[in-house]
Amino acid sequence: MERALGVDPGRARIGLALSDEASGALALPFATIPSDAKLEVAAERVRAAVAHVELGKVVVGLPLRLDGSEGEAARRARKLGRAIGRALGRSVIFWDERLTTALAERGLKDVGLDGRERREVVDQSAAALILQSWLDARAARAERKEQRARDEREEPRARDEREEPER
Repeated sequence: MERALGVDPGRARIGLALSDEASGALALPFATIPSDAKLEVAAERVRAAVAHVELGKVVVGLPLRLDGSEGEAARRARKLGRAIGRALGRSVIFWDERLTTALAERGLKDVGLDGRERREVVDQSAAALILQSWLDARAARAERKEQRARDEREEPRARDEREEPER
């Protein structure tokens, strides 16, 4: 089964997460790798980290401002995402990642990790939050599509029952 890759792009570190192998519905923290000012170098590091994984979708976090606009961090994330897409030979989905690092940091603090321990895993935890958000949205879209198909199949039957003459 192809797995989805989640990417939390940062200036110092890049967090990576993968969907689970069994169902593809659960995001799991995978790795934290050093970033690089040269985006192609950073993208190559991502490629090397997931070289053994059969990848499908690539979801890169887009750090939008709280008002939804894109700033310098979002522009850099887009550039890095495109470089990762080229390195992996995959198209990239950009996904709103507002506050994921803060949420990951809080969660790691809640489980008792100290500052050094949190720094080691916060980026991959944020990548897992980004990927899980996308996986959940994809599942919800699929469910809505299935429900519409069921509704369309039921509609003609309901219409036929209403139009059938009484005896």
